Order: sequence, then C-alpha cells, then structure tokens
Amino acid sequence: MNIFITKQIPQAGLDLLQEAGITYTIAGKTLPQEELIAQVKQYDALLSAGFVKADAAFLEACSHLKVLSLFSVGYDNVDMAAATRLGIPVGNTPGVLSRATADTAFLLMLAVSRKAFYNYHKILDGKWQEFEPVADLGIELYGKTLGIFGLGKIGYEMAKKCRAAFDMQVIYHNRNPNPEAEKELEARYVSFDELLAQSDVLSVHANFSPETKGLFNKEAFAKMNPGSIFINTARGGLHNESDLKEALDNQTIWGAGLDVTNPEPMNPGNPLLKMPNVCVLPHIGSATVETRNAMAVMAAKNAIAGLKGERLPTVVNAAVYEK
Repeated sequence: MNIFITKQIPQAGLDLLQEAGITYTIAGKTLPQEELIAQVKQYDALLSAGFVKADAAFLEACSHLKVLSLFSVGYDNVDMAAATRLGIPVGNTPGVLSRATADTAFLLMLAVSRKAFYNYHKILDGKWQEFEPVADLGIELYGKTLGIFGLGKIGYEMAKKCRAAFDMQVIYHNRNPNPEAEKELEARYVSFDELLAQSDVLSVHANFSPETKGLFNKEAFAKMNPGSIFINTARGGLHNESDLKEALDNQTIWGAGLDVTNPEPMNPGNPLLKMPNVCVLPHIGSATVETRNAMAVMAAKNAIAGLKGERLPTVVNAAVYEK
C-alpha cells in the first residue's frame, strides 16, 4: 500500500503511516494538474495538503484511488458527487482546528478595531510622530453585538471568546438553529438581513458552496451599519473583494479583517493592504504546532482506514458506503 502526499505534513502523521506499513512519497513542489494526475495514478491513495483541484476530470482519471484524505476541514475543491459515484471515500479534518481558527478571527477583530497593522507600518515607515489626541482612533468592542454567519464549531469558539472577553451579545444565522449556543451563550437566531443590519462585528465561519459563493457583496455590505467590522476566516470566495473595498472606501462599513482572500494568494499591490482599517493574514487560521499535528494525525488515520477498506473516521461523503 502506498500514498502520494502533495506537500510536507507534520511528522506525527507520517509516523502513523509508517507504523501501518504504508509507504509514502511527498511531492517536492506544487505540480501542474496533468503531472499530478500522472503521479497519483501510481499510488493507492492521495493525501491532499494545500489546494488540489479534485474535480470530476481529476477523479475520473484517478478512479483507482482507495481514499482521498484532505489535510483540511474544507472540501469545496472536491467534486463530492463524482467521488461518491466512483466509490472514492473522502476524509477531512474537522474539529481539531476550531480553536486555532477562532483565535485568528478574534485576533483580526481586535487588530482591525485598533488599526493595528496600519499603525505598526507607520513605525516601519518612520511616521511615528508626537502624540495627537484625535489621530489613529480605533473603536471599542465592549458590549457590542457579534454576528456569526455559520455558527458551527469554529463560530461557537469565536462567540465564546467574544462573550468572555468583551461581554458581546451574540446573534447568528445558520441553516439550522444551534440550541447549544442559544443555551450556553444566549445566542439569538436571526434572518440573514437582520444579521447584516444588527452586527457590530460580522464574522464568517460558513462552508463555501454554490449558495454562499460571493454572498457578501455590494448588496450585503450596503445593509450593514457604518460602524461595523467584517471578518472572514472561512473561504475567500464567500466575499466579493472589489465590493468590500468599495464598502470601505465609501464608509459603508468601518473595517475588515481577512485570513482568506479572493483570489489567494492576494496580490501584494492590492489596495486593501494599504487601508488603515483593514488587516489581512495569509490564511494561517490553523497554523499552530498543536493544530497542524492534530490535522496530520487525523488525515493519516483517514488514509490508513481507506487503504484497509475500513470506514474513514471523518468521512465527508458517507453515501459512498451505501453503494
């Protein structure tokens, strides 16, 4: 049994593969799609770390795969219907990155509220001048309203932090109500339009899908209040970046914090990077030693189970077992 791994993953996952008697090859670089397909055809399984476009054409060409293990919680890059039809179980790494990603959302919220990145660069640029009482003012978060779009595990962790640190009121919009959050955090379910209108901080934690693609656009930003902050640590495709810039330029909203951009990587000349009330990070939501180790272990366990013909511990397309 062997597995192709698209990028270096933490040793904790590799050790598990080795203990299970599975040989592995790690790609030395990002491969073009055709070259990747040619490589994967020589292996029983694929562990995808980083973006791999596993569309129907890719999966058809690699239909021999016993398992596709993702080093991520998101799976929007996989044609799940095609994978299920071809009998390829797909595993992801949910849960283990919830706290780290929520930490990043919290970091961005606080950094935006105090224009932290902009003021740091003022020091680097030699523009730290003497004290001015009305210069570079931020906004406080105490008692404000936090709106969560997608109150799952990550959104819950974000809401919990905001309640504890700033006594923020929590509202949310989901496909389904979250009774636990309503009980423990006094979260209140609202419509999407109410979420936009009532949030002082709107933090996005939803899955990327055809329904959510570009959902935060000019029309959505226009419904937000002018003192609000938009945070996205989910997927860049959920927001329209030119519409976001326009909303910031026109002071339709107050600020924005992004760990994900549209597209990725962000062009270093992007004007958002120069705005005082914008903070951008290079998709580091899960980038802690502890979280990445846990992701590697979970991805390895999915791969091992698939190669043994067993049900994946965290399978995305459970319907594959109903065939």
